[in-house]
Amino acid sequence: MSLLPFLIFAFVASITPGPTNILVLANSQHFGVKNTVPAILGGCAAASAIVLISGAGAGEILRQYPLIRQVMSWAGVLWLSFLSWQLFNAPAANISGVSHQRFTARAAALLQVINPKTWMMALAVVSLFAPANEHALRDIALMAMWFFIISMACLMCWAWLGRAVNRVFRTTVAMVRFQRLMALCLFISAWAGMLA
Repeated sequence: MSLLPFLIFAFVASITPGPTNILVLANSQHFGVKNTVPAILGGCAAASAIVLISGAGAGEILRQYPLIRQVMSWAGVLWLSFLSWQLFNAPAANISGVSHQRFTARAAALLQVINPKTWMMALAVVSLFAPANEHALRDIALMAMWFFIISMACLMCWAWLGRAVNRVFRTTVAMVRFQRLMALCLFISAWAGMLA
């Protein structure tokens, strides 16, 4: 396995804005970095497990049965639309701890499982970077481990960015505008992925 191209791919796939990144940012904005770590762990563990499962052959089901992929796509886009609506209507985050629904480890993991783009990314990883030799499963397990480490680092950057938002947007009006912008980004990323 050529490690460097895979690491670059994993970094780009993990750091670019998407639904998970935006939800991590918003959660960190409301609850802080420490309280966002479980969601980051859940999302990264699920995505890494999907890389491993795809490498073991289960990812082919999505290629062979487009109806399953379509159902997953609609479930994902509807759930993300609901989350974007909640974020859009949430009160501004503040130090006093405004009530807001957390992005939990379970929700982050579920988002990866129902997201066909995660499965397609995992299939791309396996088809592009996994060698076809007698140690293929071991190499795929190493790829999943590296993907976990890189995606953790990238999502932690998004969490720190979310925490910094509270320092940059000091008024309630500015905070609400930022949250609504993030909600719109989440909504657009969900539907753009569906319509692509």
